Amino acid sequence: MVTIKDVARLANVSPSTVSRVISDHKSISDETKERVRQAMEELGYYPNFIARSLIKRSSHALGLILSRSTESAFSNPFFAEILRGISKVTQKRQYTLVLSTAENYKDEAKQCLQMVMERRVDGLILLAPRVNDELIRKLAQNKHPFVVVGRVNGLQHHYAVNNDNIQAAYSAVRHLLNLGHRRIAFLNGPAEYTFCQDRYQGYCMALREFGVEVDERYIRHAQIDHKDDYELGKELLNLKPRPTAFFVADDLMVIGIYRAIKEAKLKIPQDVAVIGFNDDAFATLLDPPLTTIRIPIYEMGKAAAETMIAVLNGEEVNPPQKILSSELVIRESCGAKPLSQ
Repeated sequence: MVTIKDVARLANVSPSTVSRVISDHKSISDETKERVRQAMEELGYYPNFIARSLIKRSSHALGLILSRSTESAFSNPFFAEILRGISKVTQKRQYTLVLSTAENYKDEAKQCLQMVMERRVDGLILLAPRVNDELIRKLAQNKHPFVVVGRVNGLQHHYAVNNDNIQAAYSAVRHLLNLGHRRIAFLNGPAEYTFCQDRYQGYCMALREFGVEVDERYIRHAQIDHKDDYELGKELLNLKPRPTAFFVADDLMVIGIYRAIKEAKLKIPQDVAVIGFNDDAFATLLDPPLTTIRIPIYEMGKAAAETMIAVLNGEEVNPPQKILSSELVIRESCGAKPLSQ
């Protein structure tokens, strides 16, 4: 059986250097890492991570909490993209990624706490935090390492990666206001999530800046599985006077809104303008192509994984809460001339 000493001998380094290469330690140069990895491949050496975990009392694994059912999570392009970013880092750093989904918040919290208490994972990445998130509070109290993708209410010292949802929503609604719209419907997600509250705040900020009163009749909250988007769209279109524009908090919701608008014999954007959020891959395939907010989902996933691993390695993370930028991508659904033309 090939040992770590055999690899060290072939690569002309010490066994401890081989160990550091396996852990992708920053103190080892890229040239040395490449030489050691070539030696490992040539000899057919595979690190015994189970044995290493027992010695170090570390699972060398990260837990990813999706905060919704498996069906709901993997039907949403956001989760696939953020998982791609996280996996890019965990593969490079030789970490295992453990996924956890749950049908409700109680099960989610139970599974999450079991993962860390049973030492199945060293740290957690949490997606879509809630406004009063008891799980995050318990993790912080018990000093379990975690990083949040999103914003956390009322917690001073924590690690997070987020985009500025308030500013992003503000820019989308302000764009519609600049196009002359004043009756702007808002289809939001569940109010229990902080990102939904932030997008609502941005929506209100833009309206008030233009002297437009926030009319709650034009606001709806869709369920997380998006099964009610179409019906809520019909409700909003039946209002008197009906909205002339929609701001939609998730591109997936737009599918139901498009259907409702077209069934009402209305045209997009001539009769009703639409702006979405996320810039999912299918946004350009809609008819007409969707104006939307583009957020760096893949980069957020990478940053979350890098932050969690840095924390586990005792490295300083500065700033502890990272905010990544977003942009308004103008296409044909809002009535403005696309920037690319």
